[in-house]
Amino acid sequence: MIKKIFVLLLMTSVAGFVSAQGYYFGIKGGPSVGIQNWNNFEQDPLFKYHGDVFIESYSDAALVVFGQLGYHVKGSALRNRVYINPVNGYSRAPAREFLFNNIVLVLGAKQKFDWGDASKYYYSVGVRADYTLSTNLGKYSEFNSIYPGYYPFDNKNYIRSFLYGVSFGGGAEFEISDYFGMSVDLVVSPDLSYQYIQPAFPNVRDPYTGQNITIRERKIRNLAIELSVGFRFLRKIEYID
Repeated sequence: MIKKIFVLLLMTSVAGFVSAQGYYFGIKGGPSVGIQNWNNFEQDPLFKYHGDVFIESYSDAALVVFGQLGYHVKGSALRNRVYINPVNGYSRAPAREFLFNNIVLVLGAKQKFDWGDASKYYYSVGVRADYTLSTNLGKYSEFNSIYPGYYPFDNKNYIRSFLYGVSFGGGAEFEISDYFGMSVDLVVSPDLSYQYIQPAFPNVRDPYTGQNITIRERKIRNLAIELSVGFRFLRKIEYID
């Protein structure tokens, strides 16, 4: 279903750019908050960043189509956790981040509304396709050799390279000149597919309690909340009879 919607939006976007009176293009980026659920493992938010290049149709209509491609760091973190140190007793673990570095393609549409003489506000919806370039899970290989399965493995059989999801957001655009402007938006992007799937591991020692536990099958999805500031440039097409 998502693939059909993605193809439909792709065709709609191409048609929109072809029929438009021009197009906007530019860059945008800013801070991100990554959230993951690890099957009842309480994870802390990950504070990272993202950046995109984009193109957007230009016309007199309130509804426009857009496409964007960018680099997004997703994942989660663990902070302020106390664990059992076999040598010194209880110790406070340093903050640990679990990073998935993804290339993200979004196709979508914006509904715009006038806001004063030179500004507009809008809401947007889109479909996403992600490709995972790399992770930092390899740094926890030694930990996993002692507590197997407690943290995600750096294992290509568990890490899903291709993901898909949706994006919802809203923002505002400000015209600074006829061909240049800025924008600010806030977007929420939940994944519909899994970033990581790991089988169950029985009899794993919990480093925080010292008890043996069973790590259930772990299925991890990403949720990203992203604030962006953008620079917009207009490429206007004029037809001469």
